[in-house]
Amino acid sequence: MNIRSLTRGDGVVIGAAALLFIASFLDFYTATGVDAPSAWDTDSFGLALPAIFLLGFIAAGLLIAGRFQPESRKLAGLPLAAWGTVLAVAAAWSSLWALIITPSRLSIGAGCIIAFLAALALAGVAVAGEKVPALAGALMPEPKPVAPAPYGAQPQPGTGYGYPGGQQPQPYGATPQPMPAYGGTPTPAPAPQDAAPAPAADFTPFWFAVPVARPLFPEDGSPTPLAELAPGTWYLAVDQRGPATLIAQTQDGRRGVLNDTSGIQRG
Repeated sequence: MNIRSLTRGDGVVIGAAALLFIASFLDFYTATGVDAPSAWDTDSFGLALPAIFLLGFIAAGLLIAGRFQPESRKLAGLPLAAWGTVLAVAAAWSSLWALIITPSRLSIGAGCIIAFLAALALAGVAVAGEKVPALAGALMPEPKPVAPAPYGAQPQPGTGYGYPGGQQPQPYGATPQPMPAYGGTPTPAPAPQDAAPAPAADFTPFWFAVPVARPLFPEDGSPTPLAELAPGTWYLAVDQRGPATLIAQTQDGRRGVLNDTSGIQRG
């Protein structure tokens, strides 16, 4: 789950659901001298709770859940976002009729008005959110990348793989040294038995970041990913295999094969 995949439209969906929840506790209809109940009093307003509020909550949940599920994941043959759109439109239609058909001797309450506005915003984003550039943009902007250090140089304190105070990367091929006790003398680590193969002579290591989360596979060809590269984080490319495959090193020193290098940002 990557929260950076949410758009501004998804933020409106979450806000509309929160507003709808607040409206469900307000007076749905009012009358002079009468303690008007909320929508949760189903004896008073019948289908207002399931047809407006519960449909809106379910629609918002499906729209947001669809962002974190693969496109192949479907419910009764339809994607989650499609179900969320249908339910959001149904909730907006029901709230409109609740405004139009007001029971006799009653007036429209704050809960009814706010519920209509929230359901209308929810349905509008569900139907046209992807077509409006202002809503299709990322909800959380990408962090400003830290200037990459030259290969083999030690990064300055407070910098790491894209976040302050991050773990400092070890030079390629070096063995991590154990930390000595306070006031003690560091103990040299044993020499490695098999040194890692050096990168190709014509390849220059560089820092890069991926546009979306991508798996990092073991170098032995195993199909099980050993890590996931996240957007907004800098990684070190230490070797290249073919025109579109890199050997990358993660922040904890693990190396693996990145098969999809399309759209990467070089440091």
